[in-house]
Amino acid sequence: QVQLVESGGGLVQAGGSLRLSCAASGLTFNNYAMAWFRQAPGKEREFVARINWSGGSTYSADSVKGRFTISRDNAKNSVYLQMNSLKPEDTAVYYCAARFGVSSSKYDTYNYWGQGTQVTVSS
Repeated sequence: QVQLVESGGGLVQAGGSLRLSCAASGLTFNNYAMAWFRQAPGKEREFVARINWSGGSTYSADSVKGRFTISRDNAKNSVYLQMNSLKPEDTAVYYCAARFGVSSSKYDTYNYWGQGTQVTVSS
C-alpha cells in the first residue's frame, strides 16, 4: 500500500530553520506531483508548496514565498521542505501529499497523505 512518512519537525526559535522530509513507498513516485500542506489548531488545512513530477516546476504560497523551498529526489522517492526564517505563525502540523499527474494547490485533489509532523516556532 502507499505510504508517505514525514520527518524533521520539531521545536525551533523564531528566525530558525528546519528541513522536513517525506519518504514515499508503494507508488511510482515520478508519476506523482507532491505538495506540502499545513494545519494549525482551529484552522483549515492550508497549501504551502507544490512541485511537479520532475522537480522542474514549483509554486509556493505567498505566506512562505522566499522563506520555504520545496524540492524532490526521485531516486530516493522523497520530497523535502526547507524552511528558513521561521515565524510563530508557521506553527502547525505539516503534511506531505501525492497527486497523480499535475500538481495542484487544492488539498482535496490529492490522492495520498502522510500522517503529519509537528512544527512549533517559539517567539
